[in-house]
Parts: sequence; structure tokens; C-alpha cells
Amino acid sequence: MAAQKILIVEDEENIAEVLIAYSKQQGFSTHHFNSGIGVTNYVVHNPVDLILLDLMIPEVDGIQLCKQIRAFSSIPIIMVTAKSAEIDRLLGLELGADDYICKPFSPKEVMARIKAVLRRANPNPNPSQVITHSGFVLNKEGYVASLHGKNIAFTAVEFNIFLLLISHVGRVFSREDIIKHVYNDTIDISDRNIDTHIKNIRKKMTEVEVGVNPIVAVYSVGYKFEYQRDI
Repeated sequence: MAAQKILIVEDEENIAEVLIAYSKQQGFSTHHFNSGIGVTNYVVHNPVDLILLDLMIPEVDGIQLCKQIRAFSSIPIIMVTAKSAEIDRLLGLELGADDYICKPFSPKEVMARIKAVLRRANPNPNPSQVITHSGFVLNKEGYVASLHGKNIAFTAVEFNIFLLLISHVGRVFSREDIIKHVYNDTIDISDRNIDTHIKNIRKKMTEVEVGVNPIVAVYSVGYKFEYQRDI
């Protein structure tokens, strides 16, 4: 079985060297860019399992790269940055990043985050791989979601949140419940992160079919799946 490939986009050479060394030590193959030039084209033409994307890189910054890649791919992206403010954290998640880690960091923590995101993106098969409800079809093995035959471009985290809700129709999950079910590592994950993911899930569904809003907010409690259409 071929090693999973990590694309490292980092302009600080010492940090890049450490990440490459640790990735190879953990059995991953790597490819490195020290600027944003050529990254999107590389992802288009080469198989990549996960991207470690520095936010503040020269030429084309991480925000623009994330937007470009999310326009055609749901490949897992972990954003890396020296900015630690909550607004920056939410910005990274709203752009479609699957996780967010701040400098300075422990290389071992980065490897743990990589493995956690890859596990979410490639779950182990189980007897019931497909869930259908109200026109939605979720293939857990392929991590593919669709509505009336049209694909919904969920990230791995968004897919898992929606899978949790649609698998328990009518049940209300608190934000804390969702965090515990979806994340293996809950460090730096807040209620606001979940609200941001829910907003993105709703937006992506309405892009596929106008008026679809099956995720209902229960005031001061959390969220539930309750299929409805507002036309």
C-alpha cells in the first residue's frame, strides 16, 4: 500500500524541514512548496491525501490557496499560522479548512492532528455504509454526500457533523455533544467552531437546492435534523 502523501506549504525552511522529517518518520511521503506559486496546479495533477497550509506564505497566501483548492477538491487541509486570534481561527474554518494549528507548535502535536484528520476523512468500513433520508444520500466509505443526485462538497468535518445529525433524526445534539462525536482531539475547538460549520453546511446544501434547510437550531440547546423546505 502506497504511503499517504502530505503536501507541506511552508516558507520557513527550518519549520518545513522539521515537518518533513517527522512526516517521513510517521510513514508519510511529502512534497514541499515554500510559496503559494504552483500549489493549486500541483494538487490538480497529483494525488495528495492532506495539505499542511501556512496562512502567511509569499506570492499567493494561504487564504487564497484554500479558496482555490476548495473550488474543486475536498482534500483535508490543516491551516498553520502564527495568528492565534479567534477570528482568524474561524476564518480558516469558514474557508473550508478541516483543522487549524497555531505556531509555535510541537511537531508531535502536528502529527497527531494529521492522523486525526485523515481518520475522519477515511473512516474504517462498517456494515452499513450508506444512509438515505429525504433525498439525501451519504456514503460513509467514500465520504460522499448528495441531495437528489447532486453532490454536496462537504469537508470531512462537515460530513461527520451532518452524518451525526441525519443518523439521529429529531434528536437534539448540544454543541458539546457534536464536538465529542466529531473530533478525536477537542483542543482549541469551541462552540463557535460548530456554529461556523453548521452555517457552512447549510450554505452548501442551499447551493445544491434552494430552500433546503434540514438542520434546525434549538434555542440555547443545540441542533437537530428535521427535514423541511422553505420555498
